[in-house]
Amino acid sequence: MAGRLDGKVAIITGAGSVGPGWGNGRAAAALFAQAGAKVVATDITPDAMAETEALLQDAGGDYMLARCDVTDSGSIRDLVAAVSDRFGRIDVLVNNVGGSARGGAVELSEEDWLRQLNYNLTSVFLTCKHVLPVMKAQRAGSIVNTASTSGIRWTGAAQVGYAASKAGVIQFSRVTAVEYAPWNVRVNTVVPGQMHTPMVEARLAHQRQGGDVEALLKQRQSRIPLPFMGDGRDTAQAALFLASDDARFVTGTELRVDGGMSARCD
Repeated sequence: MAGRLDGKVAIITGAGSVGPGWGNGRAAAALFAQAGAKVVATDITPDAMAETEALLQDAGGDYMLARCDVTDSGSIRDLVAAVSDRFGRIDVLVNNVGGSARGGAVELSEEDWLRQLNYNLTSVFLTCKHVLPVMKAQRAGSIVNTASTSGIRWTGAAQVGYAASKAGVIQFSRVTAVEYAPWNVRVNTVVPGQMHTPMVEARLAHQRQGGDVEALLKQRQSRIPLPFMGDGRDTAQAALFLASDDARFVTGTELRVDGGMSARCD
């Protein structure tokens, strides 16, 4: 693992977490630092990165913390400028920001529909909009976007805004990958399944099981063929592969990290 990202500058959005444990962004920040990257960890809530910073310190090496609202173009522009000034380049962008809202086409409000698109999809568009010119000028770079199995399958709950926006992330990544391939900029998508991240305890259990975390975990595990549930570290390992030179000939595709869930018929 160590050395796979030696000297590379990696921006990781959503690097904080709603609670203790391995969220996708926090795990990616720690793993990338251990692999030798200069990690730029961003979150809209700086306090959410306290545990992340401790992990970065433990890993050693250079890192940078920054507050960034990935739904605000100006905030991202300022981040890219600050990273470029400090490190002189941007080699990797990992987009981890996202979240679901329950409801189908009738139940979901128009306001929540637009918020879901903005939070899950427009955020990816905006970060890429500002980072891609840097990577193009370098003639090298890797972007890893985080989608969800909800973007390719029914996963047990009507969350049409989340599903549609995550499906959009997948196609956005494919189109962008083809457009920027001549400049050796790769764009891929990690597609996590039903992971045990801090979001389960902090939000999902209240949305779906009246706060009963164990009931929700049991329900989610029942959909997974493997006999255990993954967490943010599994998502991060997939992102590390796609970000690294090990994946130099991989672009415009998706890597599912779901314990076989999306391969099932039921």
